Amino acid sequence: MTFALSDERERTLQEILSRYPTKMAATIPFLHLCQEQHGWVSDEICEYVAKRLDLSAAHVKGVATFYSLFNKEPVGKHQVWVCRTLPCALAGAENVLKHCEKRLGIHAGETTRDGKVTLRTAECLASCGSGPMMQVDRDYYENLTLAEVDKILDRVTR
Repeated sequence: MTFALSDERERTLQEILSRYPTKMAATIPFLHLCQEQHGWVSDEICEYVAKRLDLSAAHVKGVATFYSLFNKEPVGKHQVWVCRTLPCALAGAENVLKHCEKRLGIHAGETTRDGKVTLRTAECLASCGSGPMMQVDRDYYENLTLAEVDKILDRVTR
């Protein structure tokens, strides 16, 4: 099956393109748009974006593989990111990560067998004053206790 944007996302792409001085400048938001639809950025999507933006597929793949927020393979329905930068580490991020691994039965970088959750670590989620913290999909959870982590994981594993 050949990848193509939905009609709604095609309209969003046109709005994105209108905001940038060159097509190349729209590479990152275009990749995000594709990932929102497909769940991850495949080689086929890199080729699609390259063709639409008049760029080389190598350039687009370089962008997609450089940034950690682009999924390079299929992921779970929810993504749980545990920040492990020094401020969060000092506040207990390692305990949060170990707790998540135990609760989910996976290690960071893996997806649960049922496909509901992919667990990841991040170098910085820009919430240094409120660690330990984690991001679930697009939502931030700060000043975490293990009891709060349990409540969050209960919601995403239902």
